[in-house]
Amino acid sequence: MTDHPFRFGVVAGHASDAAAWTSLARRAESAGYATLLIPDTLRTLSPFAAAAAAAAVTTTLRVGTFVLSAPNRAPEHVAWEAATLRALSSGRFELGLGAGRPGAEEDAARLGVPFGTPGERIERLSRTADAVRDAAPDVRLLVAAAGARLLRLAARKADTVALGLPPNVGEEQVAAKLDELYELAGDRFHALELNLNLHAVGDEPPAWMPRLAPGGVGVLKGSPQEMADTLRRRRDRLGISYVSVSAQYLDALAPVVGLLAGT
Repeated sequence: MTDHPFRFGVVAGHASDAAAWTSLARRAESAGYATLLIPDTLRTLSPFAAAAAAAAVTTTLRVGTFVLSAPNRAPEHVAWEAATLRALSSGRFELGLGAGRPGAEEDAARLGVPFGTPGERIERLSRTADAVRDAAPDVRLLVAAAGARLLRLAARKADTVALGLPPNVGEEQVAAKLDELYELAGDRFHALELNLNLHAVGDEPPAWMPRLAPGGVGVLKGSPQEMADTLRRRRDRLGISYVSVSAQYLDALAPVVGLLAGT
């Protein structure tokens, strides 16, 4: 279904100090991960500063946001930051954009910016994508999408589409969502890289989820070879080639990264 090679990303937003953060970036690079991705919340590191610090101590690792809340910043501000990081990382910066995760409205209030209606937030995301294209056209753009309006925007403007789906959804539900994206993207569909974020690897649940949801695509279990086979099958069937995971599971997924990255 896709010619895109496998890429793997680590999602992280916490570190006790600079040494811990830069060590994490180097570990991710050494393990073969393609990206280190920083979320955008007031409870985590500032994404642009954290991305710059990680890029400064690595040579091949790409750094990015996962995902930046578009309502929280002016489009021109994001474009300025993206262009700066593109230059300082030697082209290794990727920008992930979203219309606001659950809880983002509280962050917007604390920052003193209007969160807006869903329609206003999607319009802000669209204008942000355009501003970044104007300022730094070769910065890779990821859009997180699940609903029809965001899928339509991603189909037109993204390089990568991150499927914003709960961890317990099955492959049939993912396939239905991708059918929707296919109809919206038309000729662009096969150029789009598709991302799925894993919520857990193995039997250890993430800190925010008391127990693992059985059977969902957000949980990957088995031996490294079995997990690799699952991801290959999903790529063949669904086209998903970009897999991200919390830093909690960096080491657990590393053997799979070794088997699949770049293939």
